[in-house]
Amino acid sequence: MKKFILFLALVVALFVIVLIINLVRGKSTLPPPSQILEDQTPDINKIIYELAPETTLDGKENGEPNKSKISGALREFIVNGKNFSFTPNTITVKKDDKVRIVFKNSQGFHDFKIDAYGIATKQFNAPLEEVLEFTADKVGTFEYYCSVGSHRAMGMVGTLKVE
Repeated sequence: MKKFILFLALVVALFVIVLIINLVRGKSTLPPPSQILEDQTPDINKIIYELAPETTLDGKENGEPNKSKISGALREFIVNGKNFSFTPNTITVKKDDKVRIVFKNSQGFHDFKIDAYGIATKQFNAPLEEVLEFTADKVGTFEYYCSVGSHRAMGMVGTLKVE
């Protein structure tokens, strides 16, 4: 045990000596504290600008429409499916936007379909998710729905608006 403590003390002493030599020579391996703070302080305006175009969920459970802002951009939406509804139940994009829908089945056995764009997930039990991507190249209002049994008739539908 004494040998281990002696070895540890020797390693610490060598580390301190190397650190002191580097500081004396002006070769500190650490930048000054002001530079550390400056480098790690995020530019809030840049973050908001970068996130805003793709952060399109309104976060509400009442089906408020999601609006995207820049045409031709990638728009990602998380659509939660449960017995017997989708949240959000309205998605709005611009023509030629690339659309990514992450369908999260949080309850029951469901799928997600948009016939107008020929896209659909598999039918699967919760809790799972599947990602669909397409280009919104047709202007109009299109229904998305669950094709399992009578789920569509029971209200498991939503609207994709392409402006």
